[in-house]
Amino acid sequence: MPYLKLSDACLAYGHVPLLDHADFLLDPGERVALIGRNGTGKSSLLAALAAGSGRGKLDDGEVWVQPGIRVGYVPQEPPFDPQSTVFEAVISGMGETSKLLAEYHEVSHQMADGKGDHDALMARMESLQHELESRGAWAYEAQAEKVIDRFGLDPDANVGSLSGGQKKRLALAQALAVAPEVLLLDEPTNHLDIAAIEWLENLLIETGVTLFFITHDRSFLDRVCTRIVELDRGKLASFPGSFKEYQLRKEALLHEEGLANARADKLLKEEEVWIRKGVEARRTRAVFRVQRLDKLRAERQARRERMGKVNLQLDAGDKSGKLVAELEHVSKSYGQRQIVRDFSARIQRGDKIGVIGPNGAGKTTLLRMILGELQPDEGIVRQGTKIDVAYFDQFRTQLNPDSTLIDIISPGSDYVEIGGARKHVIGYLEDFLFAPERARSPVSSLSGGERNRLLLARLFARPANVLVLDEPTNDLDIETLELLEELLANYDGTLFLVSHDRTFLDNVVTQTIAAEGDGFWREYAGGYSDWAAYKSSLQKAAVKAQAEAKTVAKAVEPAKGKVEKMSWKEQRELEALPGKIAALEEEQGGLSKRLEDPAIYQTDPPAAQQAAERLADIDDELMLLLERWEVLEARAGGNSA
Repeated sequence: MPYLKLSDACLAYGHVPLLDHADFLLDPGERVALIGRNGTGKSSLLAALAAGSGRGKLDDGEVWVQPGIRVGYVPQEPPFDPQSTVFEAVISGMGETSKLLAEYHEVSHQMADGKGDHDALMARMESLQHELESRGAWAYEAQAEKVIDRFGLDPDANVGSLSGGQKKRLALAQALAVAPEVLLLDEPTNHLDIAAIEWLENLLIETGVTLFFITHDRSFLDRVCTRIVELDRGKLASFPGSFKEYQLRKEALLHEEGLANARADKLLKEEEVWIRKGVEARRTRAVFRVQRLDKLRAERQARRERMGKVNLQLDAGDKSGKLVAELEHVSKSYGQRQIVRDFSARIQRGDKIGVIGPNGAGKTTLLRMILGELQPDEGIVRQGTKIDVAYFDQFRTQLNPDSTLIDIISPGSDYVEIGGARKHVIGYLEDFLFAPERARSPVSSLSGGERNRLLLARLFARPANVLVLDEPTNDLDIETLELLEELLANYDGTLFLVSHDRTFLDNVVTQTIAAEGDGFWREYAGGYSDWAAYKSSLQKAAVKAQAEAKTVAKAVEPAKGKVEKMSWKEQRELEALPGKIAALEEEQGGLSKRLEDPAIYQTDPPAAQQAAERLADIDDELMLLLERWEVLEARAGGNSA
């Protein structure tokens, strides 16, 4: 029996139907991803399912929820009272019980702090305990404390003081606190850093909860979902399997649809020519042709064309100098907290640099120092020449909600200039899928994805040879993401990209600057996957070295009262070891220098891959040679004794 069922659902905003007699089933154990273009109604569909049985938020149709199951819902922008504590926010979904638990929590704190009348507090505590026991509420409190701890939150922290990532964790904790059988998630990865996203992936898979979620994070999709459902022109289509399998099937379906539409259009055109020949010609034809023509006209009018692609154009303007920025032993602190510690880097024109690290690590601070907007406490930052910076802000502070779309793109003018050519602002907005009638709408009327598209349109409306994109992928649909990737890959300027989208990073950047903890940052060649593979190899090598060290320690333990002597062969081996180690270190230095050149990733990717693999092998070989040297040195000491 399904957990959720959507039957003949209809929902429209204005004249555009978002759901057009749509049907959907969610079975136990499934993890279903809902995808589709921005503005197609995905969030509205999720909200309708969260509303429960009946029509709820639908214009027509029905939502059925299996009786007795608990449904958790995390909207894209969860509403929280900024004055409440984390504990109060988490238990707020438990109905009347939540008020009693919140009061019990407050009374406990007052007694622990010695505040108020102790006897009165004790009496109230006993009354609350009795009422909570009668409701069986202790299990709820235990579950709330468990998820708060699991999400790394402070139960007494004020909600208004939390960052965007912490609020997303709080919303997830609130939904999981009621131990739901079904979890509905709207863009759960927004505002989370990469480590938190990977942690969430593992959590959702391990708990086995049935999922229906909206996401445009392709790595998250591939890891979590067991089925993909696409909302396209009011209809829901199901695609079992991975995202890659969906892409292949979707391409075939669109090709078939295009052929069918072309055949119908051709037949309609032929019948329109026939009908215009006049009454005399029609008398010799069967009446059914006139009826068929009326049907073809109705079908063509009713046909909803697939939404077009965003037409992205980016003008790099005048070239900057070859050197964009050079940092030498740069450090920056705020109070006692070290944000950047002894960091050095050289950034040249055309570099595409990904900046990754946990929320609060200091990614924005590092970028501001690179761009000369912030001075370091120690070290030197040299700026290049002819630098023209354009900045994409993840919080969209550049968008005034009361301004119109035209005012945002080209204030005081009806034209924008792209690549030396003038274009009317309404036509330019159409390139970003904004209909002409919406050009004078306020920004406040746009969805999250549409606001991101508008911010990209504003960003690309003027030339810039240095782009700083801070989480540009939030809320963008997959098709627009792929177009943006292609645009940035062909961009001639210098790019700094802060993103939690691992696939996007891999497809765009040539170098990665990663937070190593305690203010240390390090530059790596390649994208996110290259960095993750390197870190994984280091961890494996460390584990292997520890295991081998234990084995060696046991092997070299002298027998009781007996010292093990070196053989002549081992003496020769010991003498040769320094030369072998020096040769490997020289090879290691040459490969590292080669991989620091971004050109190798564009001109000869296989060679770059081979060099990276050889570099990892050299690390393992050096570790083994050094360990062998220690063993032989110990035996040599036994000989001298």
